Parts: sequence; C-alpha cells; structure tokens
Amino acid sequence: MWIVLGRKKAAETAVPVQDRTERPGAKNRPTPSRREQEAARKRPLVPTDRKAATKSARESDRAARARQRQAMMTGDEAHLPLRDKGPTKRFIRDYVDARWNVGEFMLPVMVLVLALTFLGSRYAWAMLLVFILVYGLIVVGVLDAWLMWRRIRKQLVARFGEEPPRGSAWYAVTRAFQMRRSRMPRAQVARGAAPR
Repeated sequence: MWIVLGRKKAAETAVPVQDRTERPGAKNRPTPSRREQEAARKRPLVPTDRKAATKSARESDRAARARQRQAMMTGDEAHLPLRDKGPTKRFIRDYVDARWNVGEFMLPVMVLVLALTFLGSRYAWAMLLVFILVYGLIVVGVLDAWLMWRRIRKQLVARFGEEPPRGSAWYAVTRAFQMRRSRMPRAQVARGAAPR
C-alpha cells in the first residue's frame, strides 16, 4: 500500500476574496501583461493614408512652431527652444537686456558708415571718419562684451554654484551685439533692472 504525502487541496485552503476599495494615489487596476502592452503600442510603420498622415504631421509642426514663436515673444520657458531653456540662459538674457551694450549700436553705425562711404571719393575726412568709426566701434564692442561676460560668469558661479555650460559666453555675446528690439526671446526686464 502506498501512502501519498502532499498538500491539501486548494479548495479547502482558499482564502475568501475581499472587496477591493479604490485607494487614492494607487493604481487601482491590475498590471497589463507584456502582450497587452505591446498590442496597445502597435501601429503600422507606413500609414495607410499617406496624404492624411503628411497633412497631420504638417499641422502638428505648424502648431509647434506657433507655440515656440509665442514663447519667444512672451518668454514662456515651457515652449522655448533648447538653446534658450533653463535658469542659466534666463539669467544671461536678463543680465544682457538690463544693460546698455556697445554692440547694439553696431548696426545703426554701419548704416551711417555706408552713407559716408558714398561721400568718400570727394571728402578724405569722410573716409578717415569711416575708418575710425568702424574699427573703433569693433574694438570697443569686443572689449565691452569681454568685460560683460566676466561679470556674468562670476555672478553665475555665485548664484548657481557651478561653471556655466559650454556656449554660454557666445550666447551672451551674440545677444549683446543685437539691437534690443530684435532680440529673441524678447527682453523681459527693463534697462537698469536687476536680472531675475
């Protein structure tokens, strides 16, 4: 005679199922299986209606560009391009916009220089003035931008506790050489105000 040792049947040891109440902050549903998750993510590699897919992609791109343009006008951090995002870039923008920069006078002076070059063949003093204006302004603008960047860098290290990311100096200098009205993102601080 054989004696079989084993467990009691599952029916005898079944635990009664409790009513599940929804808990706030919990998932409150069973985890889907891998097969279910993959099936939910499946979509064709090539859309069946290419014209409709192209049209919808074009519309979504247009909407994204409109959001980005609006963010450039208002300074909305959520939709700015990557090169303008972050507290470091915002501080640099505000610092540059809050001061008078020599570089922002470059374009108006170049228009004056262009007008003076037409007089250059008749007047030697005009050509000398053009030479002095152009090269003098370039030297003073570069010196001003270099000093500005040194001050910005020192304040960035003091405020954020680390060196500014690569490309920040070029970001500050190119913004300083643009006329205030043409800067994008638009200036958010008044002249003479402290950067945020």
